[in-house]
Amino acid sequence: MPHRISLAASLSCLVTATFVWAIDPNLAKRLSPQEIQAGWLLLFDGESAFGWQGDGDVAVNGGRLIIGGNKPSRITSTTAWADGELHAQYQLIGTSAQLRIGNVGIPLAADVALDGLYNLQVTMTGGKPTAWRITDPKMQQRTGSLPPADVPATASISFSVADNHQLVLHTVKFRPAGLKPIFNGKNLDGWKEIPGKKSKFTVTQKGELNIQDGPGDIQTVDQWDDFVLQLEIFSHGKHLNSGVFFRCIPGEFWSGYEAQVRNQWQGEDRSKPVDFGTGGLYNRQPARRVVSDDNEWFTMTVLAQGRHIAIWVNGYQTVDFTDTRPPNNNARQGAKLGPGPISLQGHDPTTNLSFRNIRLAELPKAKP
Repeated sequence: MPHRISLAASLSCLVTATFVWAIDPNLAKRLSPQEIQAGWLLLFDGESAFGWQGDGDVAVNGGRLIIGGNKPSRITSTTAWADGELHAQYQLIGTSAQLRIGNVGIPLAADVALDGLYNLQVTMTGGKPTAWRITDPKMQQRTGSLPPADVPATASISFSVADNHQLVLHTVKFRPAGLKPIFNGKNLDGWKEIPGKKSKFTVTQKGELNIQDGPGDIQTVDQWDDFVLQLEIFSHGKHLNSGVFFRCIPGEFWSGYEAQVRNQWQGEDRSKPVDFGTGGLYNRQPARRVVSDDNEWFTMTVLAQGRHIAIWVNGYQTVDFTDTRPPNNNARQGAKLGPGPISLQGHDPTTNLSFRNIRLAELPKAKP
């Protein structure tokens, strides 16, 4: 018979484990500067279930995402991924829990659950886990591997438990793979300035693309529809305004969706962005928190797949948006699902921003 425990016992175990295994639960949710620069993204921020859809008993408490209780429960990421690395730390109360990526399931527990932290590492290729390793609290490991998918695809990530079991997630993070430079750091080959505007676009000796003055717009020659884009941005002044546009109309000024750049918020409350805030999807969804600052480098990640758009700043998810408007070739007038250039904005005469490490990975085309 499967091992079953009462909810009261599970809560008692959870309190004990929390006391023993965590000093400050929020510390584990923050990415180091090295992790941010390497492209890691928090799928669980330690504060909320933002970016997930829940079924059954799902709660955030003490910096942990708790799945399960009196009924079978599941969380599923709203973003689908293709190639990359998934890392998670978790505790088990009971013995029945599973990670599922697409149609592939990975059991998270052995026959007997151990008190303490488990570490999970998964390599994804073409939307499927191709290798995984689980290290239990006694440092014993279980591993598995699968052949790569024949056809590249994307898949959501889900964690699930049976009734009267709990899975307690401490950290969940993901690093997209396969990103390639679309700016060479030497010149503006592969980019085209919209003519007749005021912005000045230069490449510095440090290999940065600098934009001063404005308005202005510089677009890539190549076009993409579904992709993951990562780049680093530096604002050389207070509350400067810029944007990263995507699925633009080639040669058309300030077109497409815009991932906003503006490090400003109301008073002392970073959850109240000004003008959608850095990491907001301009005119669609404000950043739920402005986490970046002027006069220091920050990393922005934009994922676009079909109607779904997600944005992270310094690894923290700021936008989770689905465009339900009728399709249109202009993203300002409807849901643009087809390809378009990436563009960088010079906003006004105060503009002085730098961009570097601009890299992109194409994603398989999403179904309409």
